[in-house]
Amino acid sequence: MPPRSRHLLRVLFFLLVALAGAAVSHGGVVEDAACAAANLTDAASLRPDRLTVLLSGYSERRLPLLRAIAGAYAAHPLVLAVVVLWCNPSTPDRVLLRGGGGFPPRVTVRRAASASLNSRFLPWPSDIRTAAVAVADDDVLPDAAALSFAFATWQQQPAAASGPLVGFFPRSHHLDLARGRWAYTAAQPGRYSMVLTKFMVLGTGVLYRYSCSPELAAARAVVDRERNCEDILMNFVAAEESGAGPVLVEAGSIRDWGDPRNDVNVGGAGEEGGAMKDVGLSATGGLGHWEKRGACITEFHRLLGRMPLRYSYGKVVEAAVGEQGLCSKGGRLVRCDQE
Repeated sequence: MPPRSRHLLRVLFFLLVALAGAAVSHGGVVEDAACAAANLTDAASLRPDRLTVLLSGYSERRLPLLRAIAGAYAAHPLVLAVVVLWCNPSTPDRVLLRGGGGFPPRVTVRRAASASLNSRFLPWPSDIRTAAVAVADDDVLPDAAALSFAFATWQQQPAAASGPLVGFFPRSHHLDLARGRWAYTAAQPGRYSMVLTKFMVLGTGVLYRYSCSPELAAARAVVDRERNCEDILMNFVAAEESGAGPVLVEAGSIRDWGDPRNDVNVGGAGEEGGAMKDVGLSATGGLGHWEKRGACITEFHRLLGRMPLRYSYGKVVEAAVGEQGLCSKGGRLVRCDQE
C-alpha cells in the first residue's frame, strides 16, 4: 500500500475513534450543561406555590395518550409548566409535534440527547421555575384532587426542598439473608421504603443532587446499563438528603393505563387502541424485573458503601379510600383491585 494511502487510512481511523468518543460522551456533556446552569440558579427565585410536571415519553404508540395526559396536567391551576422529555431519537418532528398541533399550550417538548433514564431528572432551570417538581410516567394520571393533595403534602414536609419524596405507589426492600443480597418487593404490611416514578413529588434541589453529584456517577451508569432502576436511585438520593423515608399519600383517584390488571392495555386516551405493554423506556416485565431491581439495590449499596433507604410506617390520607388506581374492566373504569 502506498505511504499516502496508509496515512489516509490512519487519519480516517482516528477520526472514527474521535466521533465514536463524542457520541458516547454526548450525554455527559448535556448533564454537565444542565448542572452548570442549575448551579447558577438562586433557589429563592423558585416559586413555592406552583408545580412543574416532568413527563417522559418514548413510544410513538403512546403519543395520543401522552398528549392527553400533558393537557390534563397543564389545565391544573397549581401547575406552572409541563415539560415532556421525548427520549426516542428516531421519532421525526412531524410525528412528535404533528405540525405544531400535537401538544396543548403550556406544554414544552424537549428532545433528550439519549434514551438514558437519567435524563428525566436533569435540573434544567430554563424549564423548572418552581421549588417542587412532579416526575410522572406517560401512562398514569392522578385526578385534580389527588395532584393537589400530593403537592400540599410535599409543602408540609420539614425542609421540603430537600425533604422526602411524596407519591402514590409504594415499594419496599429487605435483606435476603439466605442469598446475601437485597431484595426488591411490593410494599410490606405496614411499611415501605420507596415510591415509584409513576408519580412522585420532590424538591428541585434533589434533581440537582441526583444528576450532578460526582459520587453518583457510577450508580447513574448502572441505570444506563440496565435501562432500569432510576426511581430506586432517586429514592436512595432523597432518603440520604432528608434522612427520612418517603411519604405515601391517598387521595382522589389515579388512572393507570399501564397496570396489568386492566382488561386491555390501551394505547390512546380512550379505552381502546394498541397494546401498552412493553413499549415504554424502561426494560421491564416478569419475575426478572423484580430480580433486576433487587440487584440494583445491592449494587447501589455496594457503590455508595452505605444503605440510605429508610422505612416509612404511615400514610397521609385525604379521606377513607382504598385502592387508588383505576383500571378498565368489563368496559368500565373501576378500582384496579375490584374483581
